[in-house]
Order: sequence, then structure tokens, then C-alpha cells
Amino acid sequence: MDPAIHTYRSKREKLLNRYPSVADLAQKAKKRIPVSAWAYLETGTGSEKLLDRNISDIQDVSFIPRFCKGLVEPSLDCTLLDVSYRLPFGIAPIGMAGFMWPGAEKIMATSAAAMDIPFCLSTVSCSTPEKIGPIAGEKPWFQLYPPKKAAIRKDLLQRAQENGFSTLVVTADVPIPSRRERTKKAGLKAPPILDFRLIGQGVVRPSWSYQTLLHGMPKLATVAPYTKAKRLDLVSQFVDEHWRGALDWDYCKALRSEWEGPMIIKGILHPKDAKKAIKIGFDAIVVSNHGGRQFDGAISSLSALKNIYSEIGDRVPLIFDSGIRSGLDIIRAIHSGASFVLLGRAFMYGVAALGPLGAYHVAEILKEDLHNNMVQLACPDIASLRKL
Repeated sequence: MDPAIHTYRSKREKLLNRYPSVADLAQKAKKRIPVSAWAYLETGTGSEKLLDRNISDIQDVSFIPRFCKGLVEPSLDCTLLDVSYRLPFGIAPIGMAGFMWPGAEKIMATSAAAMDIPFCLSTVSCSTPEKIGPIAGEKPWFQLYPPKKAAIRKDLLQRAQENGFSTLVVTADVPIPSRRERTKKAGLKAPPILDFRLIGQGVVRPSWSYQTLLHGMPKLATVAPYTKAKRLDLVSQFVDEHWRGALDWDYCKALRSEWEGPMIIKGILHPKDAKKAIKIGFDAIVVSNHGGRQFDGAISSLSALKNIYSEIGDRVPLIFDSGIRSGLDIIRAIHSGASFVLLGRAFMYGVAALGPLGAYHVAEILKEDLHNNMVQLACPDIASLRKL
């Protein structure tokens, strides 16, 4: 057992009383990380209205509880793509997580393994498949930002498979990086560099600064081997030049022929795209608008989920992402057509707030809230949420 998990269990009740919700962890996280890191974590793009729509549309889903059904003890187990999990949610891929909190990928991976939920490592993470795969449980996921060169693509897929990543998650919804105006005003460089502004921000965030000294400045560790450049800005320039922006269906077909395990497409909002993905051979679809970070004029993820589910039903699992902050939100998403849920910001809040204990604590918050609300609704299992 990871020592942090053992420590968490001895502090569980105290932490649940002090930080009983994801919102409590967000408040704590904001006080512990630099302004630019907080902006990177929180920001949307444009006027950022989609951030609000993602959350408000989920919270607008309500139920009429039925009573006098006797004692209900819900089972939270679920199966996704023939794999059993203890809970119906996992950790979404988070780019540059190690900038927001040093060592974040390792913390989340070990916590996911302990909770028996999937962890998805991003192509643009601050760690590598070689380091994360062995500690992330039996079947971690790898998220692919598609590179232009077939040789790099095949090598990335090989590295992922050789290090135990069972499921490939192909991100489709980033044809070009969005502007994210708030991060610009916060002084965030892409990639982050240790300039006077970041040093100044770090001075008033001593825990983050200390951990950064221990771990070193964040870097694009997974993609760094494909360039001889040592400086982070040159590695980032290499990524800009050699990674494919606008994904197309022919590229998806090539991926399907090269990846042996389950393959998921992430970022689908239109039913016609969902049908095309199924036809090509994707095994599941993540309905997501990239957490409101790409295009402020998009529909909310929940609206997209309802539209897609009404068209394709249960032909393939629909995984929901964007705006989930509680166990009740997970219930709302599953009731609306999802088979599973991914959370990114929520887990990052936890890690930034509590370090090695944070991701596990987020999972415990979600588990407790999910269990409590399923009892309120007299739902004995996850499948029954669809029938509410």
C-alpha cells in the first residue's frame, strides 16, 4: 500500500469534516498554488460562459424521490468495456498536471490504483508512461494527442502498451489551442518558465515552491524523447510543429488498426460524429466540450449527452466529462445517458489542496455523496439510476 493511502485512512474522518466537498478543496487549492497555475486550472476561453453552462445544466437535473421502499444498501460497482470498477468514475487526462502541483500524476495514479478506478495519463503530462504505468493499477488509460508523424505515433502506442496501458483515449476536440484570455492576464507562459513573475508568485506559495524544488520545473516528459532539444520552450515548439491539430477520420482508422485494446474517442458533441466513431470501431465515446476550455460557443456537455444518447442509445458506452463536482452530479449524468464519468478539475483541486492525500480524498467525497444520494433515491445499483 502507498504510505500516503495509509496516512489518509487514519485522517479520513477529520478530512471529511474539514473538506466535505470538492468546492472546499478548490478554495484551499487556490491559496496554495501560483496565480498562473490557478488560472491554467480554472480558465475557460472567451467570456467563459460555457464553464457556467456545464455546471448549471447538470445541476438543473432533478428527481422526485419515492419512499417506503425499505432499507436500500446501494452497490457502486460498475463494468465498463468488460472491466469491473469499484466506482462509476475515473480520473480524466490533465495536461501539465505537474505544473499545478509537482508530482500530481504520480499522486493521482497511485490513488486511482488504491480506489480501483481508471487513471488516464495525458500525452502532455509532466511524467511518462514508463513511470506511471507500473503504479496506476491493473488497466490504466493513455490519452493521445495525435502526432503528425506515423513513426512517433506508433512509438507512443508501443510505449503505452508495453507499460500496461490497456485503453487508448483519442482526443478529438482540440483542432487548435484556444486563446484562454485569463491565463494570459495571469502571466502564464506556454510552457511555464521560471521567470521573475513566476518566482514572485511562488514566494507567496511556499508549499508549491518547495515541492517544485524537489521535483524540478515541469516539463513535457512524455514527448521530450522525440526531440533533441533540452530547453522546455524548444520542446514545446517541437510539439506545436509535429503534433496534429485537426483530427480526421482517416487518422482514426489508422489508430484503430494499430491499437489492439479498447479505444475511446474523447470530445464528441454531435450525434453524427458519434455514429461515425462507432462505425470506424471506437469502443466508447467521451461526451465532452473539453471542460469549457476550447470553444465558448459550444453546447454544454450534458445537452450533448442527451442528444447523443437519444440517437445511439446503448450501442456503445457514453462516458461523461465536464462540470462534475459531486456524487449527485454523477447520478445526474448517468441518469441522462452516461455509463461512466470522468473528472479532471475536481481531482486536481484535491491534489493542489492536500498533496499526496488529495486525490484519494476527492474519491472518498464522491463515493460518500454518491452512496448517500442513491439511498435517498432508493437506488440499489448504478443501472437503476437510468430508471429514475
